[in-house]
Amino acid sequence: MSEERKCNETSCDGNCAGCSKAGEHAAPPKSALNEFSKVKRVIGVVSGKGGVGKSLVTAMLAVEMSRKGYKTAILDADITGPSIPKMFGIHDRALANDKGILPAVTAGGIKIMSVNLLLEDEEAPVVWRGPVIAGAVTQFWTDVCWDEIDYMFVDMPPGTGDVPLTVFQSLPVDGIVIVTSPQELVSLIVKKAYNMAEAMNIPVLGIVENMAYVRCPDCGAEFRIFGEGKTETVADELFVKLLAQIPIDVSLAAAADEGKFEFINAEYMEAASDSLEEVLKDK
Repeated sequence: MSEERKCNETSCDGNCAGCSKAGEHAAPPKSALNEFSKVKRVIGVVSGKGGVGKSLVTAMLAVEMSRKGYKTAILDADITGPSIPKMFGIHDRALANDKGILPAVTAGGIKIMSVNLLLEDEEAPVVWRGPVIAGAVTQFWTDVCWDEIDYMFVDMPPGTGDVPLTVFQSLPVDGIVIVTSPQELVSLIVKKAYNMAEAMNIPVLGIVENMAYVRCPDCGAEFRIFGEGKTETVADELFVKLLAQIPIDVSLAAAADEGKFEFINAEYMEAASDSLEEVLKDK
């Protein structure tokens, strides 16, 4: 077993992975935003495990905020499993000028940066080690010309590894949204993400439960096929707001597969976007 890392204010190298004093001392300075950009609010979307719909929630929040009239962006930090461009029907490579890398822009004006926009073949695997992946995420912040953005949503990979650490340390994150599913392990999964955010002094803005139920298309009855979810109980224990419960909805999957996610007509995240808007209005 590797030796536990320890550091203090003077010896901190900014890498808190495995450090017993993570979050106890002053954080390293944030990475400088591209000089031609101004981002007012940064919200991370995280999950304790994969396959719970984190990218789905990221995209839905961005769409809702865009419909409210805000200038919205998505920084796709899931470097090895990027899905955001495909959901919005974006397949062209990103361009650049003397100001920096230019993000792709959706039909509705949402700005997106993802590693898929930098690859010659969007289906090519990204076989990079952790530090290189973390460096790419930082460059999406420092080298991309975002211009004026009201809300930036950062779609992070699952877990509590290098990329979430990099985002929390390098970007001025205003808070995170935790995405989970109704299964029994929800308590452990949510608490891992919550405890990491707490250690890094990042506010938890709320929890979203995905795949919460199935709604009958004929009678409208809701069926909890995974059983009664534990998310609400965990949210109460942590004194965190349950922002939304999203059902299994084939129309959402179809819109994502067809690259038409911006045109979804689903009310599931309206209350969540209202809540985020209220909490962050004075920032």
